[in-house]
Amino acid sequence: MKNQMVRILLFSCLAFCFSCKKDTAPQTLNGFGKRNLKASYATAALLPVQTVSGSITTNTTWDNSKVWEISDVLTVENGATLTIEPGTYIKSTVNGSGALVIQRGAKISAIGTIENPIVFTSRYLLGDVSRVPAPGDFGGIAILGRGLVNTGTKALPGLPMGDYYFGGNNAMESSGSIQYVRIEYPGRFLGTNNALNGLTCAGIGSGTTLDHIEVSHSNADSFSFLGGSVNASYLISKGADDDDFDFDNGYNGTITFAVGIADKNSTHSLSGGNSDSNGIESDNNAPAEDAAFSLVPKTRPILLNFSIIGTSTLAKDANGKDLYKFAVRNRRGAEIELYDSIITGYPSGFVFDGTTQGTSVLDGNDFHGFNAAITPAGTYVGNNQVTSSSASPFGILQPFLNDGTINLLYGSKGAFPSTNWAYSWSTL
Repeated sequence: MKNQMVRILLFSCLAFCFSCKKDTAPQTLNGFGKRNLKASYATAALLPVQTVSGSITTNTTWDNSKVWEISDVLTVENGATLTIEPGTYIKSTVNGSGALVIQRGAKISAIGTIENPIVFTSRYLLGDVSRVPAPGDFGGIAILGRGLVNTGTKALPGLPMGDYYFGGNNAMESSGSIQYVRIEYPGRFLGTNNALNGLTCAGIGSGTTLDHIEVSHSNADSFSFLGGSVNASYLISKGADDDDFDFDNGYNGTITFAVGIADKNSTHSLSGGNSDSNGIESDNNAPAEDAAFSLVPKTRPILLNFSIIGTSTLAKDANGKDLYKFAVRNRRGAEIELYDSIITGYPSGFVFDGTTQGTSVLDGNDFHGFNAAITPAGTYVGNNQVTSSSASPFGILQPFLNDGTINLLYGSKGAFPSTNWAYSWSTL
């Protein structure tokens, strides 16, 4: 009953916020299709290029009169704010290592608009045609905060040595705002289990604003939430090589309206020589941090209106092994709340991997799995379970990326209940 009351309150608050907000995408029942953005990249490619490197120590603004090229790891240091104007394009130097890191105590203000989003992308879309764009062309974005992390403080993996620590005791801290932003072809890869994701939110507080963000073709995870309590909404993950959404180290925020769309042409992350690409992966902590997975605060994301879309039929590699693993993998002591979501097109729909349902909540969801809908098997009241050799669209006209024109709209569940909030600013 307590969880139900919380859920009602959340939806009531969301409804109030949506009714007040003037900058939402227009109501539409049209399909999404695949947008042709060549003209916008061609226009940006004509702009002068400004290379930036090292550290930003004072308040700095990047305007849209030039393309900003990041060399290696660019750090916004404690006390400084980086402001990025709408319509600005950012790329990496030629080796793809250019990454943007916001330190604890620093802020980012990257506020685009529906018609003029901010775009972090491959240099091979911005005038350099020496090859086609690929995952890892841009390093990624990491925001480090002083929010609660169940290891206390922690160094961010995927970066060289430096002051890249996150965690603290300020659950409501603000690290700034990211709105109407695309992050394309990210993923700085330094070695096994050592990669920078598309957008890493590490210990950032609830005062931070994250909405209308797309991460596409990441070389690692698209979105990673490591501790902290930041809330987010209107998130798109498309064609990730690893997980669409990753939670760890006591993350406790609420995410509303999010979609992860699999691309069977992705190269896929590996674990033990096998593909390990998941829609959602959630851990309380790593075994090396606590083998009992009992650190507090517990990882417990509250997820409302998610669409985790795999492939329409079972996708296998040349050796006959599954290219994808779990749509939702809840393991290592993590807890989860998942409401009114559509999960389809993975070998397993939802897996309590080494954990029991315990205090987790699954309510109002549609689960499909080629092999199993929910594991361990059982009756999960309030949820629909389907197991079949063809992925169930659950009323969506055509949700699968590899099967032609996409239409993700659906009346009441999933990321797009009758409103195409991805219109114009994203690549959908």
